[in-house]
Amino acid sequence: MPKRTREILDLLPRLRRYAIVLARDESAAEDLVQETFLRAEERRSSFDAKRPLRGWLMSILHNIFVDTGRAARAREGREAAYASLLDTSMPAPQEMSVHLAQVRAAFFRMPEDQREALHLIAVEEMSYAEAAALLHIPQGTLMARVSRARAALRAFENDEPLRLRIVGGKDAD
Repeated sequence: MPKRTREILDLLPRLRRYAIVLARDESAAEDLVQETFLRAEERRSSFDAKRPLRGWLMSILHNIFVDTGRAARAREGREAAYASLLDTSMPAPQEMSVHLAQVRAAFFRMPEDQREALHLIAVEEMSYAEAAALLHIPQGTLMARVSRARAALRAFENDEPLRLRIVGGKDAD
């Protein structure tokens, strides 16, 4: 085993202890030690053989710890600044759920032909021609059904009574 490898292995317990003191967490300390050896390997040409290996490795470990802390604080600051820009309130989901249930109920109270026509156009995103062909009805009839269905939902949304008009006659009250 090369002398340098033996020296490094002998220093491993000391580096771990120092990393635990800095990080106060064994998992984070292990990450620090691994990063130290990786950086030492990458920069081995900068090692001065006249200096002690232990001091060089502990210096690398300390610098990694400081850099990691700075980066974490900077990231937290950016995240906090971003979070302050966001709207932190949102409407209660219960109200939206109740409203959607009411719209669903209004949809299912419509006559079947209107429900079917609106579903094909609005949900299935079929063209008027495709939907009319599927239902075996003229396109104008389909358009009228969709129009009446949308009017019924608009009336429900606006809390208005639905006023039906008799074609060729007078408005019904």
